[in-house]
Amino acid sequence: METLLETFGDGAVLLMAGLLTGLVFGAAAQRSQFCLRASTVELARGQVGPRMSVWLIVFATALASTQGAILAGWLEVADARQLSGAGSMSGAIVGGLMFGVGMVLARGCASRLLVLSATGNLRALVSGLVLTLVAQSALSGVLAPMREGISQLWMISGPARDAMQVLGLSRETVLAVAAASLLAALVFARLRGVGVAASLAAVGVGLAVTMGWFLTYRIAQASFEIVPVSSVTFTGPATDTLMALVTQRSVPLSFGIGLVPGVFVGAGAAALAAREWSIQRFGPDTPMERHIAGAVLMGFGAMLAGGCAVGAAVSGGAVMSATAWVAGASIWAGGMAATMLLDRAAGASPAAA
Repeated sequence: METLLETFGDGAVLLMAGLLTGLVFGAAAQRSQFCLRASTVELARGQVGPRMSVWLIVFATALASTQGAILAGWLEVADARQLSGAGSMSGAIVGGLMFGVGMVLARGCASRLLVLSATGNLRALVSGLVLTLVAQSALSGVLAPMREGISQLWMISGPARDAMQVLGLSRETVLAVAAASLLAALVFARLRGVGVAASLAAVGVGLAVTMGWFLTYRIAQASFEIVPVSSVTFTGPATDTLMALVTQRSVPLSFGIGLVPGVFVGAGAAALAAREWSIQRFGPDTPMERHIAGAVLMGFGAMLAGGCAVGAAVSGGAVMSATAWVAGASIWAGGMAATMLLDRAAGASPAAA
C-alpha cells in the first residue's frame, strides 16, 4: 500500500479503491436483485419471500465479515464517522422514516436507483438526479437549516454511539450471531426459490461493504494525510460527484468519487452480460410525480439520517453504529407504512407497488 501511495498519491489510490469496491457492489447488486424497497414491500404484505431473503444474506454477510475482520486485527473502525463524534438520533428516526416512504414512492432506494440507471432505466436516472440535488440542498443549501434543526433535537456521543456497548454485547457474540444468521438466510433463500448464483451475488454485495471498510482503513494507516475510514454509501458520494462535475474544472479524487461510477459500470456490465439492459421510461403505471416526490423525501431523509439504505442500514449497521441501526429500523418502518397505505388506497392490489 505504501508503494501505491508513493507512486500514485493518496487521491488516486482512494479513487481506485472506490472504483474497485463499486465494480464489485454494482455487478453483485444487479445479479442478486438486491433491493431494500422490495424487501419492505414483501414484509408489509405478510410475506417473507426471495427479496427479503437476499437482503438478509447481504446484511448478515456485511456484519459477519466486518466484525470478523475487526476481530482478526485487519480493520479498526473506531474513527469512522458512524462511531466517532456526535450523532443524531432524531435525525436517524425522522430521516429514516422519510427515506423509507420515499424509496417506496420512487420504487427504489439510492443504491437501487443507481444500479437501475445503469441498466437503462430512465425513471431511476431522473429520480436519482433529483435525489442528489435535494441532498446537496439539505447539506449546504436552503434546506440545511431545517436539517440542522431536526438533527439537534436529540444528539448522542461517546459510548452511546456504539450499539455493542449500549446492549452489553461482545464482538465475539455479534460475530457468532451474524454467522448463524447468514447460514439461516442462505438456507431460507434456497427454500424461497433464490438460485445459487443470486445467493452468491448477495454475499458479494455484503463483502463489498467490508471491502470498502478494509481498503479505506489500509490507506488511512499508510498515508501521511488524514484519510476517513468509510465504506459503501451513496447519497454523499453522489452529491460530491455531481457537484464536482458541474462546479469544478478538475474533480478532486476520493473513495466516493470512484465508488459511484464503479457501481454504475459494474451494474451496467452485468446487465449487458445477462442481456437485461433495456430502456425503461415513465408511463401510466409509473407516474413521474410519484417518483419525484419519493426522490425528494429520500434526498432530505438520507442527509438527515446520516446515510441511505446501504450507507446507514448496511455499512453503518455492520460496524454496530447505534444511530445507523436506528436509521435502518426507521427506513424499514417508513417503507412498510407507505406500502400498506398505498395498498389500502389502491384496494390492496399488489400491482399498486
